[in-house]
Amino acid sequence: MTALTLSTSSAATLRADAVVVGVAKGAKGVVVAPGADAVDKAFGGKLAAVLETLGASGAEGEVTKLPAADGLKAPVVLAVGLGDAPGKDDGYGHEALRRAAGSAARALAGSKKAGFALPVEDAEAAAAVSEGALLGAYSYAASRGNGTAQNGKGAKKNDAKSAPLGEVALLGGKPRDKEFKAAAARSQTLAAEINRARDLINLPPNDLDPKTFAAEAQAAAKEFGLKVEVLDEKALKKGGYGGLLGVGQGSQAPPRLVRIAHTHAKATKTLALVGKGITYDSGGISLKPAGHNETMKCDMSGAAAVFAAVVAAARLGLEVNVTGWLALAENMPSGSATRPGDVLSMYSGKTVEVLNTDAEGRLVLADALTRASEESPDAIVDVATLTGAMVLALGHRTFGIMANDDAFRTSVHEIAEEVGEQSWPMPMPSELRKGMDSPVADLANMGERMGGGLVAGLFLKEFVGEGIAWAHLDIAGPAFHEGAPWGYTPKGGTGSAVRTLVRLAERTAAGDLG
Repeated sequence: MTALTLSTSSAATLRADAVVVGVAKGAKGVVVAPGADAVDKAFGGKLAAVLETLGASGAEGEVTKLPAADGLKAPVVLAVGLGDAPGKDDGYGHEALRRAAGSAARALAGSKKAGFALPVEDAEAAAAVSEGALLGAYSYAASRGNGTAQNGKGAKKNDAKSAPLGEVALLGGKPRDKEFKAAAARSQTLAAEINRARDLINLPPNDLDPKTFAAEAQAAAKEFGLKVEVLDEKALKKGGYGGLLGVGQGSQAPPRLVRIAHTHAKATKTLALVGKGITYDSGGISLKPAGHNETMKCDMSGAAAVFAAVVAAARLGLEVNVTGWLALAENMPSGSATRPGDVLSMYSGKTVEVLNTDAEGRLVLADALTRASEESPDAIVDVATLTGAMVLALGHRTFGIMANDDAFRTSVHEIAEEVGEQSWPMPMPSELRKGMDSPVADLANMGERMGGGLVAGLFLKEFVGEGIAWAHLDIAGPAFHEGAPWGYTPKGGTGSAVRTLVRLAERTAAGDLG
C-alpha cells in the first residue's frame, strides 16, 4: 500500500517526483489554493496564468501537469481542480479535498514519491487529503499475469508505469502535532481496510467462494486479535438456517455464516453489522438475462464492507463491541437449486415462499439478522447490494438508508454525509407489506414491483429482534463502479459503506448515539 508521511518540507525544497497543488474556479479565472504559495512564488506569482494558458479551469478533478519552474526541487508540478473557490471566510470542503487528492494520486501512478501541497488548515483537512490520496492510489492487480511470456522485459516496464504512487508526503502536516499524527494514522488504517474490501470485491468468483471468504476472515481474526466463528453447511443445517441453505444449495460451493467480533474491555455498547455475501449471483433458477451476470462477483460487497469495518474497529482500538455477521453463499442454478414456488423454513422459524430465486440476498440476510438479534445488540446495521430498484431510484453513486427508527436513520444518514459517502433516507411504507402475503407461507420473498427496494427493506424488518434499532443500507448503486475512475473512486469494487460503518462505531464508542 502507498506510504503516508507528514512533512515539514516546503513545496519548493521537497525532493520528490512531483508536487501537487490545488486550484479552483474563481469569479475571474483560476485561483491558486492555499498551500501552493512556494510553488506560485517559483513561477513569479503567475502560476494561475500559466495554468489558464494550458487550458486549466480549476474544475473538480481536472488534472494539469507542467514542468517545474526554477527553484523547485521536484521536476513536475501537478495542479488538481478543487471546483468552485469558497467564499472569503470559508475553507475548502473535506470531500472536495478528498476527491482532488484521489485524482492527483491516480495521475501519478508509477511515481515513487509526491508532495501534496493542498489546503490542510487543520487535522480534519489533513485526514481528508490523506484518505483521498491513499484511496486514489489504489490499484488491483492480483489476477493479472506479468506478461513475460509474450512481452518479455517490456511487461515489467509497463507494470512499473502503472504501479500505485509509492509515497504521499503531506506538506504542512505537522508531524509533531498529536491531532495530525492521529489523523494520519487513522487515515492509513481506514484506507487499508477499504482497500481490503476492494480487493475482495475485485477477486474473480472462481477465487472467492464462501469457504475462501470465511478463511480470509479467520486469517484476519488471527492477525488482529478478533474472535471468529464459522458455521459450515453441517452447522447451518443443524441450526435450521433455511435462508442460507436454500440460496446455497444449487452450488457446489456450500454456504457459510461467519461471526467476527471486536470486543473492548471498556465497551458499554454493542453494534452488530450484517453483510450480504453472495460471492456470485447468477440469479439461480430465475436466471439473470445476458449482460447482467458479468459483474455479479460484486454481490458480496456488503459482507466485504462489514468485514473491513470490524477489522478497522479492532485496529483503531475503539471502545465499543462490534460484531460482524457475514452471510456467505453462491447463488447458482442446478438440479439441486431452490425453485420458484419452494417454501423455506428460516432460522427465525418463519416460512418464506420463494417466488424469485434472484431475490436471494434478503433470504441470507434474514437468517443473519435473526442470529444477530439473539445477542441483543444496541443497534444492527445491514449492508447489501440488494436491489436494482435502488439503483433506478438513486443512481450509481448514492446508497439508500431504511430503518425501523427515524432518529437512527437520520443519524446514519448524517454520518454517511459527514464522511463523504452519498446517501439518502428512504421510507418504509406499511401498505407495501401486504404485497408479500403468501397463501402457503408466512410471507413471500417478493412483493409489489414498484418500490421494490422498499419492499426488500420491509422483508428484512420482519427478521429484526423486537426493540432493537436497525438500519438497512442498500449499496447496489455505489458498490461497484463500471465506468472510468474519478476522484478517489476506482474502476471495480469501491469499498462503499466502510467509512460510514467505522464512523458509526466511533460515534457509538463516544456515546454520541444515545
